Parts: sequence; C-alpha cells; structure tokens
Amino acid sequence: MHLNTNADSLRVYEALASEVRLNIIDCLYEKECHVKELAARLHLSNAVVSSHIRKLEDAGIIGSQMKRIDGGTYKYCYIKTEFMQIKLSPERPESLSVQELSIPIGQYTDIEAYPTCGIASTKAMIGPYDNPASFMDPGRGEAGILWFARGWVEYKLPNYLHRDESLHEIEISLELGSEAPRVNERWPSDIRFALNNQPLGSWTSPGDFGKRRGRFTPEWWQSDVNQYGLLKVLRIKASGTYADGQKISDIGLSDIETNRMNWTLRIAAEDRSRGRGGLTIYGKGFGNYDQDLRVRIYYR
Repeated sequence: MHLNTNADSLRVYEALASEVRLNIIDCLYEKECHVKELAARLHLSNAVVSSHIRKLEDAGIIGSQMKRIDGGTYKYCYIKTEFMQIKLSPERPESLSVQELSIPIGQYTDIEAYPTCGIASTKAMIGPYDNPASFMDPGRGEAGILWFARGWVEYKLPNYLHRDESLHEIEISLELGSEAPRVNERWPSDIRFALNNQPLGSWTSPGDFGKRRGRFTPEWWQSDVNQYGLLKVLRIKASGTYADGQKISDIGLSDIETNRMNWTLRIAAEDRSRGRGGLTIYGKGFGNYDQDLRVRIYYR
C-alpha cells in the first residue's frame, strides 16, 4: 500500500491510530479470525469489535468474507496488506502525464536460469521442476510465479513517447524475494537491476518467505515452498535511481538510452554462495500483491 500526505491516505492513518485496532491487526497477522473469536481474544463485545473492523476495512488494511461452518455463518477477517510505504511529499504536479503498462511476468524475452528453478501458472506447473528448459515452454505467458537459484531474466518495455514529449521519471514495481531450497526466511540475495544495459543498482532481499501462505497464492500450491515476496518500487529520475525512496545509484535518466523504441529491463541474482542468493518473482495470482510487472512513465 502506497501512502502520502493527501486526504485519501488520511483514513489509513486514522484507522491505525487506535490500540484496539492495532491489536486486531496483530491477531489477524497470526491467522484469519471471525469477529466473535476476535472479541473473545480482546475481551470486548462483538459490537465494539465490529465497529473497529469496519474502520480497518474502509481503510483497505483488512478484508473479510463470510464462511459457512457447522451450520453457522461467520465473518472471517484477514490482513490485506502487509507493508505500507509513506511518501512525505505531495503527488506529482498535474502537468505531468502518465503511461502505465502491466507486463505478465512470463512475458520475458530472454532468461538464463539455474536450479533450483521453475515456473508455474495459477493452475499448474509449467514444465518440470528444476529444468531450465521449462522457461521456454509455450505456456510461460500464463506464469504467475518464476524462480531460480542463479541467473537473470529480461523484459522488453515498449517506449510510446513521441519526440516532442519529455521524460520525467520511470517507475517500476514488482513483488520479489530470494530463492532457497524449500523456504528460508534468512536467505539474503543481492538482486540487481539494469535498464538498456546500464546497471541501476541493487537491493538485498532478506529471505525466501514461506512461513505462511501468500494472500493470493492458489490452493494447489504447496505450503512448504516460497509463498510471497516484498513489493519493490524502483524510480529512475534525473538525479539517480531509487528503491522505495532510498537512493541506490547515481544512474539517472540521462545515463540511459531512453530514445530507443523498446527498453530492456534485466533483473538478476547471480550470487550462488552457500546460504544466500536466488530470485523469485511473483505475478498475478501469487504472493501478497495481485499484480504483474508494473511500469509507469511520467512525462510532459
């Protein structure tokens, strides 16, 4: 969830400004709960808990669904967003225009992958486990997750800007994690980014997350393998490249050949040291964020 200082984000800040609601979030982080269960755990009435739940739902922090169990119907609540990013500055001026692209993670144009590795859609594996040939399967366009212990993957980004339009910023967001045998929450991986063969910098993923299921992970997916990653937002500006607002290099827009018809984005994890490395990319239908590779181009 992305927040800033405008009025739309205020409801989120208001929802978090309550000890009771923070306790509810802590309970739901452990597992999904129905309202009566939450009320019992917090020693509050159902009505009071329901009012707090409504506040959290309105803010988009939690979601709910009705479930029929043992002849009764219960409202089960769950966490919708695990991480929030707050940008303490106004939105970009209205004078900027934006183009947005959503690129399926299986729509890569080149890849080099080494086991442990694999690719899957929301319905089934695409090719066999740990066989790099699977990444060239015709069904890869349906992929919702891909992973490898070492290697890189490239995507082509179409450049629709006209010659008289001035590029202001490139924003790239996607859900990423490490790749360990099975899962390992402490399995760091240096994930590197490049655009048009220009290194943008790196981000170190802390681990391969799998202690609990991803919010959007399909039911058939095994519970003892990677489940979700962290949403990373790269911004390439005139002043440099930033990951979640933190500068990772001095490479700016003028250093990249942005006049090309297509741009090439490479994401790499090439360290295979013992106890670290690898890359998992989560797309639609997997992980905690129901999105593919998202690109926004801001221009005048």
